Amino acid sequence: MAAVVLTKDNFNQTIENGVSLVDFWAPWCGPCKMQLPIVEELATEMDGKAVVAKINVDEQPELASQFGVMSIPTLIMFKDGKPVDKMVGLQSKDALKTKISGQL
Repeated sequence: MAAVVLTKDNFNQTIENGVSLVDFWAPWCGPCKMQLPIVEELATEMDGKAVVAKINVDEQPELASQFGVMSIPTLIMFKDGKPVDKMVGLQSKDALKTKISGQL
């Protein structure tokens, strides 16, 4: 399953239950281009266990602002709708998988 594309319209209902990893990115960002395939792989591997999603900060500036995203990529882990971890910069698949597993 591919990463869920979040907008301000579907954000709250998507992350309100369970564990969600949200990647804040933009198409012009070099490190974001390296992060996206990792996020997509995680979405497939974690299907049914956790939601893996992405937000284009150019299209959803309100959400980026709401969570204080100043640099991208920024990945924020949510548990039952509340942010529990924030990672700035390129993250390895293993590191992200470990963090998700720790919240399950």
